[in-house]
Amino acid sequence: QVQLVESGGGLVQAGGSLRLSCAASGLTFSMYTMGWFRQAPGKEREFVATITWSGFNPYYADSVKGRFTISRDNAKNTVDLQMNSLKPEDTAVYYCNANFPAGGNTYWGQGTQVTVSS
Repeated sequence: QVQLVESGGGLVQAGGSLRLSCAASGLTFSMYTMGWFRQAPGKEREFVATITWSGFNPYYADSVKGRFTISRDNAKNTVDLQMNSLKPEDTAVYYCNANFPAGGNTYWGQGTQVTVSS
């Protein structure tokens, strides 16, 4: 079965950095668009960043543009999210997402907690 396993979350002070990683198995990774979403307490899950199968043209939410960088390694079946200049409002559970283009299957990881203290 498909598994997406996130790692790298934790507690960091404002202005600090964290790197999240998502390891995928059970799917043809290179065919999927990969993304990161987050959900803060009391809020809906929101889009953070996405990257196509080729790794070109990553796309970011305005709130993280210039601070976060998404990347993928199709040989290792991993997608990373480098988060710099973290702010308290970045505090959330971060979820890895795999989406097969054109209305195909979508999968979610279990999430990893990121907490940014002021």
